Amino acid sequence: MESLATPHTVFQPAPTPGADPDGPRELVILGSTGSIGTQAIDVVTRNPGRFRVVGLSAAGGRPELLAEQALELGVRTVAVAREDALPAVREALRAKAGGRPLPELTAGPDAASDLAAAPCHTVLNGITGSIGLAPTLAALRAGRVLALANKESLIVGGPLVKELARPGQIVPVDSEHAALFQALMGGTRAEIRKLVVTASGGPFRGRTREQLSGVTKEDALAHPNWDMGPVITINSATLVNKGLEVIEAHLLYDIPFERIEVVVHPQSIVHSMVEFVDGSTMAQAGVPDMRMPISLGIGWPRRVPEAGPFLDWTKSSTWEFFPLDEEAFPSVGLAREVGQLGGTAPAVFNAANEECVDAFLQDRLAFTAIVDTVAKVVGEHGRPAPGTRLTLDDVLAAESWARARARELAAG
Repeated sequence: MESLATPHTVFQPAPTPGADPDGPRELVILGSTGSIGTQAIDVVTRNPGRFRVVGLSAAGGRPELLAEQALELGVRTVAVAREDALPAVREALRAKAGGRPLPELTAGPDAASDLAAAPCHTVLNGITGSIGLAPTLAALRAGRVLALANKESLIVGGPLVKELARPGQIVPVDSEHAALFQALMGGTRAEIRKLVVTASGGPFRGRTREQLSGVTKEDALAHPNWDMGPVITINSATLVNKGLEVIEAHLLYDIPFERIEVVVHPQSIVHSMVEFVDGSTMAQAGVPDMRMPISLGIGWPRRVPEAGPFLDWTKSSTWEFFPLDEEAFPSVGLAREVGQLGGTAPAVFNAANEECVDAFLQDRLAFTAIVDTVAKVVGEHGRPAPGTRLTLDDVLAAESWARARARELAAG
């Protein structure tokens, strides 16, 4: 089976850095006011000859920032998910325009998907959560290159995404999968022994399950290495994020789950590794800064010079690697089981987790109860019928059930 993300598997000279031969690459950025979106815009604005943003989408909760982005970039279209946010976005655009032309405004639950299918070269999906699935499918159907930061859309709709995507049409933006994407260039598919996904361990590395029982949301949001949104930060603290990445690696690179390993690397310098059959290991290293994988996603196959900071090799440093404590952090093992079940099980896992994280952030659920509750919901969902072909309606129905059941258990 072909991989969705297909890097070169033999050495080829890198393309000459600079603008694309046909001029600046036209981009659509989904989730522009979030962490991924704002960092992507930073990369773009520092490389005006390489990129031109033609469309932005956002939920609508930060109208001033969205208007500022749209006007500074001169985009054609702004899509807002929340229709009730449209007046505030329109007013912010008018107030900030200063004579500059106003973009077209669209709104509603399908606005991001419509924008993802609009004419452009690359769509960066930086939306958080499984609501990113429909825009992912829309971009793939339209033949766009998909720079995928929204891992949830691949997790919950894996077979649907794989059915649509051409080999190489998806370029992963997760730091771990961008690392694997690059490290896989060190050999052929037949030479891969295993994928090694690194985890920082989050703010609670080294704690026992008993010590985790009383941690607060303030503790969990204090990630030691990365500056991310609240949901992904909590997922990093529970290591649910790492479990999702194991499923994502399986789907992207068609490597069996038993050959995908997670190790804890507190420094977050080595972003992931590929071990080959001859004993060689290719590791991709870099400062923990999302602008580097973002630039790879939107610029591939040309790298973007100085997209992020450089490591200082003249300074002494130590890199540590530890085995994962699966008793304290059972989420990775649960994710493997879910990935092997397939069908709607990953959608149930992800949706239940999103609800449990929300309950934790609202002080309605204990930290250790997040994964415990997700496991209960997954267990109640059961196994898919053999040979069942997944549909989008199946995914949506499973998510709806999982969210409702997780809310019941969290209120319990």
